[in-house]
Amino acid sequence: MSEIKKRKTSFINKLRNYFFTGVVVLIPIGITLYLTKFIIQVSSKLIPKEINPNHYLPFSIPGLEIVLSIFLITLVGGLSLSFLGKKILQLIDDLFKKIPFLRTIYTAIVQMTDSFTNKDSTKKSVVLVEYPRKGSWAVGFATKKNKTEISKKTNKSLINVFMPTTPNPTSGFLLMFPEDEIIYLDMTFEEASKFIVSAGTSDPAN
Repeated sequence: MSEIKKRKTSFINKLRNYFFTGVVVLIPIGITLYLTKFIIQVSSKLIPKEINPNHYLPFSIPGLEIVLSIFLITLVGGLSLSFLGKKILQLIDDLFKKIPFLRTIYTAIVQMTDSFTNKDSTKKSVVLVEYPRKGSWAVGFATKKNKTEISKKTNKSLINVFMPTTPNPTSGFLLMFPEDEIIYLDMTFEEASKFIVSAGTSDPAN
């Protein structure tokens, strides 16, 4: 009887191990497929129907929107570096900044993008902070020094820090930390993003 129980316990343990192994295997696959589906959906909305081949073909080609999006983004990037492209972008920039509601959103996004894509190697933006409690650390992105009334009323020199979530770093929280509580890291923006997306399994270059 005890032998039967041992075999039953062993069988249950095997099933449990198989289950957890399956979870470990499927999590990265599932997240990758989910993000791929999300990118395809976003890409399909970015491309107008008039220039989307999938709108005319009798069958849909998966991933075609992604290829077209990459091509269009690269084309825009190349044109923006030309003299004519810079003039056109300046006109668009001036136009957006004149529209009351749109101006607020556009300016905020431009400032955030400039902060994250700053190519000045002397300015570090990846930081380590104690969050959400003492003894617990998190990686974030320092955007700029807080010069609002918040710093004045707290009587502290504060740094605005964007704390991204895992595995989707495009969402997160805006937190303000005292300057002396922030540790600046040598990680690049790309290394930190990869570290966050991989839930800490990716080791940034030392």
